[in-house]
Amino acid sequence: MIDGATLSAIRHRLSAELAPPEHSRRPLLIGREATGWLDDFRAQRLAAFDDVFDVRDEALTFSRRLDTAAVRTAALDRVARTLANEGLLTAWRGERYAVAPAFEAPPWFELERAAARYFGIHSYTAHVNGLVRRDGAIAMWIARRSPTKSIDPDRLDNLVAGGIAAGHSVAATVIKEAWEEAGIAATVAAGARPAGAVRICREQPDGLQRESIFVHDLWLPAGFVPAGQDGEVAGHRLVPLGEVGRLIANDEGPDVVTADAALVMLDCLLRHGAIAPNAPEYVALERLRQPPDPFAPLAKA
Repeated sequence: MIDGATLSAIRHRLSAELAPPEHSRRPLLIGREATGWLDDFRAQRLAAFDDVFDVRDEALTFSRRLDTAAVRTAALDRVARTLANEGLLTAWRGERYAVAPAFEAPPWFELERAAARYFGIHSYTAHVNGLVRRDGAIAMWIARRSPTKSIDPDRLDNLVAGGIAAGHSVAATVIKEAWEEAGIAATVAAGARPAGAVRICREQPDGLQRESIFVHDLWLPAGFVPAGQDGEVAGHRLVPLGEVGRLIANDEGPDVVTADAALVMLDCLLRHGAIAPNAPEYVALERLRQPPDPFAPLAKA
């Protein structure tokens, strides 16, 4: 079991890093549905695109002529490219997220991934805990992100993690990312077991991160060694679950786990009994997995 001091450090770190937004935001509406949420600075920047948005004090709406998903997508692509050229987005991905009333529902529009947080859309990702049974105990493969990544460079991460792009399913994303980030064959990756979802809603330098993470466990052979294929992973290490707890408690130094992955790892520790149910921090740690969504009244989670 993970000791109380480590559990307290995990709660302190993640409660701070995953704290809900403090600043107000305006919804970007289609009808009465919120498709995204923007702070005043970003909303005012979008006001310059007056052929795309109607920006008011209480909300933003799309121009009436943008009445289909296809035309909204084309208009937003132009806006996103302008914002990127101004240095207001993270690295361009050349891949889009579907923005819809619910996951896998017909989309209102598609948006370049680099602009997701700028617009405060609800995005979806898939993460995989790579697990191994060794000497009667459980160990976890952890990846180190490339130092050239635009978000969280050189930080520790789940073995497999990736955004679910428009037109892709959760299962297809797991298989794709498992090969690219860890060299896991599709036949093996298909064995990843869904284990629920965790949620993040927090302010970030590039905007609002509103994200649902579909969590998976993948049991790997004891002799398996991951190998990144696309240059986005700098290396891997295999650690026992107790050490995973110490890693996700870190908030400084060379071995800091991204907040997203730390939440997924915490979920794994709770599910696999590495944290005693009677531990003083148990309930507080469990609540971190599904924080309140301050945008729920207008935006479907």
